[in-house]
Amino acid sequence: MQFCKHELRDIGISIITITLAFYFLLAKMGNYHSFIAVFLGVGLGFVLHEMGHKFAAIHYGCIACFKAWTQGLIIALLFAIFTPFVFAAPGAVYIYKPGLTRKEDGVISLAGPFMNLVTAFFFLALLIGTIYQNTALWIFKVNVFLGLFNMIPFGPLDGAKVFRWNTGIWGFFFIIFLFLTFFY
Repeated sequence: MQFCKHELRDIGISIITITLAFYFLLAKMGNYHSFIAVFLGVGLGFVLHEMGHKFAAIHYGCIACFKAWTQGLIIALLFAIFTPFVFAAPGAVYIYKPGLTRKEDGVISLAGPFMNLVTAFFFLALLIGTIYQNTALWIFKVNVFLGLFNMIPFGPLDGAKVFRWNTGIWGFFFIIFLFLTFFY
């Protein structure tokens, strides 16, 4: 697997920035989690989501590179410090392939939220029944929420591309994320 120029740097800066933003926000709200827990839930959830897109794109013969969005990173920190929520748009995997089919685009788009689902259940299975079960449940919920949010079928979100490709598959995953968000 090959990384583009500055890609690892951009991933690292993005992970640290969104982890800090959510850590500040949670602490301000009195919802204390260790920096490591926030890193595992938000930072790792974010990077695995983006790498899901990258690996799926490479599978289809695309050029795929993560690029940080500097303004989005600054906005995330400012919102965390000065408002009661975080607007996190740290960057994205940019994909290039002439003639990318609707199916390929849909599968690539689904790969990110799917990684959030895998991450959620991995930490739940790994940590449930330990002294870290509250952390496991929090990481689970964060990743389920990231997946649900990204499956919204509007604009540049992953859900719009999955919906355009296959409404049945979109509906299946959307319902799973919705169920896990509100009933788990």
